[in-house]
Amino acid sequence: MFLRIHAVLELYQRDSWLYRILPSVCHKPFQPLQEGHLTHSWDEVEPDPNQLRWKPFEIPKAPQNKLDFVSGLHTLCGAGEPRGRHGIAVHIFVCNTSMLDRCLYNSDGDFLIVPQQGKLLITTEFGKMLVEPNEICVIQQGMRFSVEVFGETRGYILEVYGAHFELPDLGPIGANGLANPRDFLVPVAWYEDRQVPGGYTVISKYQGKLFAAQQDFSPFNVVAWHGNYTPYKYNLENFMVINSVAFDHADPSIFTVLTAKSTRPGVAIADFVIFPPRWGVANNTFRPPYYHRNCMSEFMGLIKGHYEAKEEGFQPGGASLHSMMTPHGPDADCFEKASKAKLEPERVAEGTMAFMFESSLSMAVTKWGLKTSNRLDKNYYKCWEPLKSHFNPNRSQVPFLRRVLLWHTEDIAQTTCAGIIQKKCSGASSLNFSSAFPDTQQSLLREKHDYYCALYTTVKRRKIPKHQ
Repeated sequence: MFLRIHAVLELYQRDSWLYRILPSVCHKPFQPLQEGHLTHSWDEVEPDPNQLRWKPFEIPKAPQNKLDFVSGLHTLCGAGEPRGRHGIAVHIFVCNTSMLDRCLYNSDGDFLIVPQQGKLLITTEFGKMLVEPNEICVIQQGMRFSVEVFGETRGYILEVYGAHFELPDLGPIGANGLANPRDFLVPVAWYEDRQVPGGYTVISKYQGKLFAAQQDFSPFNVVAWHGNYTPYKYNLENFMVINSVAFDHADPSIFTVLTAKSTRPGVAIADFVIFPPRWGVANNTFRPPYYHRNCMSEFMGLIKGHYEAKEEGFQPGGASLHSMMTPHGPDADCFEKASKAKLEPERVAEGTMAFMFESSLSMAVTKWGLKTSNRLDKNYYKCWEPLKSHFNPNRSQVPFLRRVLLWHTEDIAQTTCAGIIQKKCSGASSLNFSSAFPDTQQSLLREKHDYYCALYTTVKRRKIPKHQ
């Protein structure tokens, strides 16, 4: 059913030739279609900078409320707009029935589809793809497709305008690592020469709205094709994890599967990042994701299992959004467990798969996301309330000094170390390093010690206020 995609994702010139039984131009005029909850209007509600989390999105029950892939699309958040060819949107799909005699194509951008519950049998003009949970697929701009489901189905979609997904630059990693080109699959040609007297509906997503046109034959009438502009799929189990094997917590960019680049070097419109099963071996390190604020918007979903930083509350089929400069990090339970855990090699995220849509754009949440869906967890902020201070100014600071001095973090050392070392040295001419540091490091540390003691004396003479 599939061919390997090889280096197609790395090419800038993308096109394909399709050999059809009848041209796709043979259809009646498009008419507006009122279906689903798609939007690209980001001003429906006031901006909300709070940490947001959603409970699993509900799947309507059939046959009382039949929804296929199109009618079950809901826009959750996004930024930018398709007419300017710059931006993104995050959609949720919930459906319980297959698309019958109708297909969809996206005139605005690419769909990266992440099924969470239920298989998707996707028929495209290039052939068929069976996409299961823990796999993803990309349907690029303009490609017609129809989705068959086998029961209650749910998932996530990342849409990008004006850019295509590609493999991230590997830099010092070299030729092999992360998502390898050999593991991406494209369909083999498949066609049907089928007349549809009752009418086949072709749906176009154009400038954020849906339009429908009728024709009397199946659009999946491509008997052969060649080129590099294709749909494709990828199994997340094939991701080759890169991680720290010494100390510290690496940035989540090391888990990037695909990226949609912006015009600024090193800045992505959107990254698709996963948190797969792996080994955690870092020493002298708080291993879970650290508390932070940053200049990116972070939308997270969970395919299965439990996310390592929030084992409770963040559930498969749910989501969270941490906006630009909004602080976030592990919940209180995770912090306490990780702070007391023995730093031995251990498996992390075994049996789970969380992912992130990360964007340099400031995303707004739709009215459906904040109100209509009724899935917003209004108590999310409470997961951090039990956090408490563990700071003790009288505790020995030698391990802290070891890390600060050896990592050469001068900005931290200049403001904190001088006073600490001076206290250590009170009543003595020098600090006894032998019990705390190896012999090979003592000369460097003694030099640092003398420097910071001199700095401490200078600061004291100037009588600089403590807050400076």
